Amino acid sequence: MNRWTLHGATTSYVVEVPEHGLWASLAAWGPHAVADGPSTIALVGTEHFLPRADVQPLEYAVRGIRYTNPTELVVSGPDGSDELRPIFTGATGEGDSLGLTFTDGLRGLRVVLHYRMPADLDVVERWVSVHNDGSDHLTLHQHDSAGFVIPTTSGAVVRYLWGEWNSEFQRGELDLRRGRFTIDSRQGITGHSYSPFLSVADAADPTGTTWGVQLAWSGSWQLSADVDTTGQTRVQAGRGPSTLGLALPPGASWVSPVAVGACSTEGPDGLARVFHAYQRSLAGVRLGVERKVLYNSWFATEFDVRADHQLELARRAVRAGVETFVVDDGWFTGRTDDTAGLGDWEVDSSAFPDGLDTFIADLKDLGLGFGLWVEPEAISPGSELAAKHPEWILRTDGREPLLIRNQLLLDLSRDDVAGWIWETLDRLLSSYEISYLKWDANRARLDAGDQRRDLDGQVVANLYKILDRLRVDHPDVFVEGCAGGGARVDLGMAARVDTLWPSDNTAPLDRLKIQRGFLTGYSPHLMSSWVTDAEGTHDGRERSLDFRFHVAMAGGLGIGADLSRWSDKQLEVAAGHVAQYREIRQTVAEGKLHWLSVGPVVGAQYVGADRSVVFLWNTGDANIRGTLPTRPRRIPLVRLDPAKKYRVGDEVHPGSYLLQVGVRWDGTTDSNCLVVEALDA
Repeated sequence: MNRWTLHGATTSYVVEVPEHGLWASLAAWGPHAVADGPSTIALVGTEHFLPRADVQPLEYAVRGIRYTNPTELVVSGPDGSDELRPIFTGATGEGDSLGLTFTDGLRGLRVVLHYRMPADLDVVERWVSVHNDGSDHLTLHQHDSAGFVIPTTSGAVVRYLWGEWNSEFQRGELDLRRGRFTIDSRQGITGHSYSPFLSVADAADPTGTTWGVQLAWSGSWQLSADVDTTGQTRVQAGRGPSTLGLALPPGASWVSPVAVGACSTEGPDGLARVFHAYQRSLAGVRLGVERKVLYNSWFATEFDVRADHQLELARRAVRAGVETFVVDDGWFTGRTDDTAGLGDWEVDSSAFPDGLDTFIADLKDLGLGFGLWVEPEAISPGSELAAKHPEWILRTDGREPLLIRNQLLLDLSRDDVAGWIWETLDRLLSSYEISYLKWDANRARLDAGDQRRDLDGQVVANLYKILDRLRVDHPDVFVEGCAGGGARVDLGMAARVDTLWPSDNTAPLDRLKIQRGFLTGYSPHLMSSWVTDAEGTHDGRERSLDFRFHVAMAGGLGIGADLSRWSDKQLEVAAGHVAQYREIRQTVAEGKLHWLSVGPVVGAQYVGADRSVVFLWNTGDANIRGTLPTRPRRIPLVRLDPAKKYRVGDEVHPGSYLLQVGVRWDGTTDSNCLVVEALDA
């Protein structure tokens, strides 16, 4: 038996290949101790009616080794057979990495299982590469990144994120004792309906050790959880299957997206912190880039962009403490509504009669940076670009392209289209002093075209190349990923942009629920959030301006309200919150997030090295006017040193008191933001 152990910060991942070499199987995954003894996953007893491989905890199941239970790889050749029998031929790697190679001599196919487990994190990255070393043309019909065996014994509590436009990241939970549960996107984009995230806990201990899987892919995808007859769970993660499969000609290779597995002994919230730490590692040095407080003018003006009006808003934004002013949709030629203009990325002289440079200089005189909205993958049917390059529009030959939200898509699988998008962005960013770029994508990619090509793979690969090049060639530009709200939130984007827009819904109670779901799988440093005057789509109860700010301050703070309608008092309130946010924003971006809850009070505590930031929101029907007798609530905190003293506003308390009793909230407001700072001895 060959055995390899990968060690993370507090967890280990152990893989075995038996002497016959037909498969790799999981031996252990969990706290370090599980690697020190016999496997808790290994099968005992005799299988009946099925091959052994169909009941083994396989790391990557291939059709031809496994037959009746789900497989990750199905490959056919010109002889019509879809079976492989790859045999283990060697291992490579050292430290945090491992590669296991399996070869099918008859088919001439080589499959390499790749692993990476950083020593300072509790995640394991897994992907597969498939190499056609033979002379036959092959087709990949099923092509997942990995199969993750989860060591449950009594079935699974499966948690996932679902939603729709304006209601993304709703938390769902399923008690799966036996059978299969699948979520996916067939939209050519990550999608609003589900997030590529699943977490699993043993049904016998739903709040105990929890495992999770995410996929780093921004196209079509699929995640499935299967619970077998013994109560053990297996999660498959990969790209969505294509109608005709993926062609693999002789000499070609195919590499899957990375699937990321994570484990925490601290339950679902602990799993979130593990994923947060991983995503912060993807950001690298950019995590330290200060997240400027922005103002976005969309809700104030929509398509009616006029330089004088924008400057009026900018002057009021400065009074609120804003640092960056973002002009949204409507700044370019022909863009008077959503039926025209996309693709013609030239500054509209009627909107900026003195030129965009002059406008940016005026903002700079006010002390503001400048940001710009773009949607470079889209094209309007009547645009000059559509007339000049009709062949660039994604369509199926002989059929009219599918119009959604009055727009079409460019065929980003084409290198000339990818080159044009890059040149357009590079020209804008080189010609103007732009410090913030909001990249939007407002429709699904549904036109298929020729299915003999890997459209999904080529489009996403070109998207990633452009985003990667943006970071290299324009490192000072802060990039926001947006897709009609939260339709492109995934690990692939998290590695390539600085912030993500979770939803177009900015109403306070709706937004709080959306952000609670977002933070289940994604880090606070990625969460862009605005203060607006929006009314709730689902929960229309009124909340104060303070509440709206405290919701938005839990991520990357922005303001999107029509400031021309705000009173001097509202601008003064805003300035106070912005000033506090600028003091705490790095703790929000980098702190470890713990959720608090007492009755109708929902709290979030961001734990930093020397202080915590605590947000409290009353989500019930509050007695905030104090017209009824009541007593102050106490909300216990976490992760403090019981032997130290802490300052909370004007009060000083021992850590032991704050851990056991908590911070005081008299309920006369509907939200609060507290800074808890450790005092020197």
